[in-house]
Amino acid sequence: MSSFLSRRRVLATGAGAALGMGALGAQAASASDVSVASRGSAGPEETRTLDELYRAALAEGGKLVIYAGGDTPTQQDGTKAAFKARFPDIDLTLIVDYSKYHDVRVDNQFATGTLVPDVVQLQTLQDFTRWKEQGRLLRYRPAGFSEVYDAFKDPQGAWVAIGAIAFSFMYGPAAVGSDAPRTPLDLVDPKWKGRIASSYPHDDDAVLYLYSLYAQKYGWDWVAKLAAQDVRFARGSNSPGEAVAAGQKAIGVGGSGSLTAPASSPTRFVVPEGHPFMAWGQRAAILKQAKNPTAAKLYLNWQLSTGQQQASYNGWSVRTDVTPPAGLKPIWEYPNGNVDGFPRFMADRAAVERWKQTFALYFGEVKGDPTPGRLGLHPGA
Repeated sequence: MSSFLSRRRVLATGAGAALGMGALGAQAASASDVSVASRGSAGPEETRTLDELYRAALAEGGKLVIYAGGDTPTQQDGTKAAFKARFPDIDLTLIVDYSKYHDVRVDNQFATGTLVPDVVQLQTLQDFTRWKEQGRLLRYRPAGFSEVYDAFKDPQGAWVAIGAIAFSFMYGPAAVGSDAPRTPLDLVDPKWKGRIASSYPHDDDAVLYLYSLYAQKYGWDWVAKLAAQDVRFARGSNSPGEAVAAGQKAIGVGGSGSLTAPASSPTRFVVPEGHPFMAWGQRAAILKQAKNPTAAKLYLNWQLSTGQQQASYNGWSVRTDVTPPAGLKPIWEYPNGNVDGFPRFMADRAAVERWKQTFALYFGEVKGDPTPGRLGLHPGA
């Protein structure tokens, strides 16, 4: 019988306290927490091989729990399968949910002393800064840490990006024919009315940042014109790509893709020169209270290994010594990719909320269905 924890059990642990108390308890770091966080270093980079770490992780107990940001429960199945193929005896539980739900869940577990994950890898970049200040993160430098692009790692090793992700717009070659949109300016052409899908910018902060870049570049008249295009908005950055791939819509806005996709791909990802898109390094960290710290170290070392970085779905790596495929530059060499801007955007939560409210006015409210227990809390908590 599998010893994997069930999704419901993993998410529900630590849910007995009210959400407000959990968030308050996590955010109100004590002076001693901050003092501890400001001292010490991660030491030198890891020198053990993956096989040596694997043996040490098995001796530790052979378990690993990861909270990963994503749109659907199966979105990290490829990662899970690859890790299990390389390290078959590790009992891996990898839970995918929206990052903005995972961070609340972890804060609640901190407050109630019921921490579940060993590793968190999330889009909510501001949480890593906050958790580092609170002394919640283990300072650790995996092998290859020195080769990671400087903006994609904490100097003290509190967190490191394990993958580079970019959001832009995409289209279906079969649907647009020879009249493909080249830049976001083309999206407001009346001929595309009713033929565009987008994820809600006021529901996903990365998509929100993309839309904020559009608004600053093209003005609010452009936003108003897009709002008149009868765009089909849906929850999740996976939704526009899926709508285009299925032939439901011709264009998708606010999702990821690859510039190295084969010509036969049902979607074409667009990164237009001289026009904005957004990219970031998806951060991962080992929690200081992790029950399985060696297995967590194994995971970070595996993710940062050159083999894994070379196998990234979009061709981009977080490492400076991994050469991208022909036709691509390192993601930080795209000035219109705004790699440095996204962390600043995420850090200013008041500004983020203002952007959310503004786009909600233009595009309508989010039509999600957050059922009781979605945050891993008991109904009524």
